[in-house]
Amino acid sequence: MKICVILLMVSLFSTAFSDETSDLYLLPKPSSILQYPSEHKKVDGEEVNLYCTSWRFTAETNNLAPWSTIPAECADYVKEYVMSRGYVTDLERVSEEASIFANSVEFSGDGKDIWVFDIDETLLSNLPYYIDHGFGYTFPQSPFSFSILFYGTIRFEFGIFVERGVAPAISPSLKLYQRVFDLGYKIFLLTGRKEIHRLVTVENLINAGQCFVLQRVLIYGILQGKLSSSSVSPDVQHKMATLYKSEKRNAMVKDGYRIRGNSGDQWSDLLGSSMSERSFKLPNPMYYIP
Repeated sequence: MKICVILLMVSLFSTAFSDETSDLYLLPKPSSILQYPSEHKKVDGEEVNLYCTSWRFTAETNNLAPWSTIPAECADYVKEYVMSRGYVTDLERVSEEASIFANSVEFSGDGKDIWVFDIDETLLSNLPYYIDHGFGYTFPQSPFSFSILFYGTIRFEFGIFVERGVAPAISPSLKLYQRVFDLGYKIFLLTGRKEIHRLVTVENLINAGQCFVLQRVLIYGILQGKLSSSSVSPDVQHKMATLYKSEKRNAMVKDGYRIRGNSGDQWSDLLGSSMSERSFKLPNPMYYIP
């Protein structure tokens, strides 16, 4: 009897590991296992929306390698998204979550609790500019330098747009700005804009937001320190945004500030050293700044 049991076990063991083409393989392959294509193929028709939705999700979650432009087939998709109620809803959700957190913070009482905001595509919208420039598809974008990306030869026209001072406020961000200001946070605007755009940026914020109160607000730009203009070497102008903004946050922490919240449309606004207690990423599928 023992010999029969052993032979039966060996038989079952051999059957379980036999080639699936064998007659002994009687069970069908599970249909629930996803089968992925072996390589990427150009998408068209009904696949475009699915592909571009996946691309935007991957970009927004910072899972894409540094990218320079949106995929050609996604130009219309991105246009429709940023001009839609869906984009506004996403902005509102981020603002609401940030406001909930802002209300939950227990202040130290020494005036050192701060909230950091980026400006472009965070407080001010440059959609009027991008409407005329392919929503991120028309212009190639440098993956190396955020100063070149926005204000060098590639972005000369954008600099002209900035000087017009007509960028509208992003309403959900304006509400959050007002909320954290009313709660008593000191606000830091940490931007990649050049010092030469300081005055027009302040005027733009005031005119667009009406309630963008700039008392208790410190503005940092790429070519200056805190509320002052200085001559900076060319290597500073070509720093990655992540490094530049990390250095500025390091300075804030060194001065004794506690960075409670940080709102920005780029991961380079949020990542690096001296990160905030909570970071809030606003959607922006139009461009990427490393």
